[in-house]
Amino acid sequence: MTPRLRRGVRLTYDRTRQTYDRTRQTHVVLFPEGVLVPNATATAVLELCDGERSIPDIAAALGERYAGVREDDVGDVLARLVDREVVEWA
Repeated sequence: MTPRLRRGVRLTYDRTRQTYDRTRQTHVVLFPEGVLVPNATATAVLELCDGERSIPDIAAALGERYAGVREDDVGDVLARLVDREVVEWA
């Protein structure tokens, strides 16, 4: 199974927030039911949810950028995003 953003969901960079707080880069997830401001970890995972990468693939890609990435942690993040109806399994 591979995770992907649900139809109608978009991960975008919030330029408005950056205008007021130049020290913090903020992404937002826009979806039909609302807006979610993910933390840096969730953003990194969401950027790799393309419907082609599996959890091990996402963990490996994140492991190239960050130390100590575990597949279980990636799975936990994805489970919360599925519960929020932001991500679905392809």
